[in-house]
Amino acid sequence: QVQLVESGGGLVQPGGTLRLSCAASGIIFSIAAMGWYRQAPGKQRELVAYIRRDYSTNYADSVKGRFTISRDNAKNTVYLQMNSLKPEDTAVYYCTADMYNTHPPAYWGQGTQVTVSS
Repeated sequence: QVQLVESGGGLVQPGGTLRLSCAASGIIFSIAAMGWYRQAPGKQRELVAYIRRDYSTNYADSVKGRFTISRDNAKNTVYLQMNSLKPEDTAVYYCTADMYNTHPPAYWGQGTQVTVSS
């Protein structure tokens, strides 16, 4: 049974930072493609960042230069470092996993709320 458990969300002021973590189990983490998606109220779900087994990455244009995705295969964990946060980054952030680089990914976490507000 695949489980993805996110943590690290919360309330932060504009310009602040947050680091999301996602602990994975039930998959061979080292060969999985891992990602972060987000969904804001009234908006479509969108891909934020993606990291493949070879550590290559993709980012949404709206977060390039501000967000960094990384993975620690020894800990079966993927991270999303979010800097210079903006109110428009407010959303529920979901961790995802897939063994075949398919979109949308096969496995999803329960989501963690990120709110950027003064």
